[in-house]
Parts: sequence; structure tokens; C-alpha cells
Amino acid sequence: MTAELADPQPGPAIKREMPLVPEDSVASRALVIVIAIMTFLACLTAGAALLVSDASQGWRDAVGRNVTIQIRPRAGLDLEQAVAKAAEAAVKAPGVASAKPMTLADSQRMLEPWLGKGIDLAQLPIPRLVVVEMKEGSGSDLRPLREALAAAAPSASVDDQSVWLNRLSIMASVIEIFAAGIFALVIVAMATAVGFATRGAMAGNREIMEVLHFVGAADIYIAAQFQSHFIRVGSRGAIIGGGAAAAFFATGSLLSALWTRSTGGEEIAALFGAFALGLFGYFAIVAIGIAIALLTGYLSRFIVFHHLQGLS
Repeated sequence: MTAELADPQPGPAIKREMPLVPEDSVASRALVIVIAIMTFLACLTAGAALLVSDASQGWRDAVGRNVTIQIRPRAGLDLEQAVAKAAEAAVKAPGVASAKPMTLADSQRMLEPWLGKGIDLAQLPIPRLVVVEMKEGSGSDLRPLREALAAAAPSASVDDQSVWLNRLSIMASVIEIFAAGIFALVIVAMATAVGFATRGAMAGNREIMEVLHFVGAADIYIAAQFQSHFIRVGSRGAIIGGGAAAAFFATGSLLSALWTRSTGGEEIAALFGAFALGLFGYFAIVAIGIAIALLTGYLSRFIVFHHLQGLS
């Protein structure tokens, strides 16, 4: 008995400082899941907005480069000669890449869905068309083309597709605003979840926090303990959510490339784009993940520091 008292067995050595907030708890694991879901939704929304923006820009470029010249039939006008003169004048105008006059057969095929087959267009006052493709960067400046047509074919008029361009721009802007609103709601929901989790962690360690505060521990030190813990939690959730979003877009890009080779795939690609996010899109996913992790830590630090200030 005396030997045991004289030579006590050493207890387990403490190799590091115990954290103020438990590293592995049910609340922390639940918060990781919540942050992962919110990060995935935020990245999904941002990526969708980028895809829509790229697709709409492609639509606008395609529509802006295509200009239609109309030659309306009238008494005493040789329509075929007027079409030929308009096409010849258009192709010589600055900024024009090509000009292709449409035949009566082409016009009939265009109008078949509305007028039916077997219609003799020669008996109808149908305008003849010349499809003009502008050079890249010259679609908005149609003054040289209009001047050339006014000199060579006064009966021709130019349709610059401005109505369709305005509608495409409005549609793209509405979708981008809608995506920005969803992104903001996701961030607000995530911040609310982090706030509840921080207050729950403070409630579970309230006595320790107050003892440290009253014995002179700096409020910044205590708040930093919570901040580092929640940054780690936020980083795990952001990695899971961001990785899932990146995998989703990569899989969508691969499937889109496969669908393009199928029947009707080219039309789908023309309408919705190639579903390829690009390097900037994946960089945006990484930036969103980093921002969410930092935001999680900052919110927890702010809440804890504000609580400790109230104890003073």
C-alpha cells in the first residue's frame, strides 16, 4: 500500500490543448450536410446562370449576324431582276459575308406549315427574300447595306431582327435576375442554419465560455475558437457540395456531347448550348465554396463575439 502511494502510476499525458467546441458531434455532422446541400444549390444556380448567359449570347450573335432583305411585289416590277440586283448589291456592301436569294420553292417550303402544300405562290403577293449573313462584329452597323440597297434596289427593305434581339436580351436578363435571387435565398438560408448551429454550440459550452470570459480570457480568443471550428465544418460541407456540383456539370457536359451526335441533338445544342461550363464556371464553383467556408467562420465569430460583449 505504501509503495503504491509512493510510486503512483502516471496518468495519460495531454498532448494538445482540448478544443473549446467538440470537433465531432451530431450537430457538426448535421451542419456539414446542410452546408453541403446549400453549396450544391448555390453552385447549381450560379452554373445554370452562366450556361443561360452563354447560350443567350450565342443566340444573339447568331440572330445579329443574319439579316433579311425583303422585296415586295408591285405593279411594273420585275421581281426576279429586283431580287438579283438586291443580292448583288448586298454582297458588295461593307461588312457583308454572304447574300443568298431565296427561290419561290424555298419560300413555299417555309410557308407550307401555315398554307399547306400545293399553293401557287406566283398568284400571291408574297415578298421575295434575300438572306444576308454579316461578318462577325458588323451585325449592328447596317447603314452601308441600306445605302447600297437604296442605290441598286430601291424596292428592297432590310429587316435587322432587332425585335428578336430585344426579346432574347430581356429573356436572358430575367433568367439571370431570377438565378441571382435564388442564389441570395440559398446564402440567407445557409447563414440562418450557421447562426442556429453557433448558438447551439454556445449553449452547450456556455459555462466554459463564461468562466473563460470572467477569468480574463480575451473575447477574441474565445471567438477565434468557434471561428476555426466552423471554418473546418464549412470547408467540409463546401468541398462535398462543390464537388457534387462540379461532377453534375461535368456529367451533363459529357451527356450533352453524346446527345449532339443523336437525331435532333444539334437542335437541342443550338437551343440550350453545349452544357459545357468551361474553366471560368469551375473556378466560380471553387470561389463559391471558399466564400461559403469563410462566411461560415465569420458568422460564428461575429455571433460569439457579440454574445461575449453582452456579458461585459
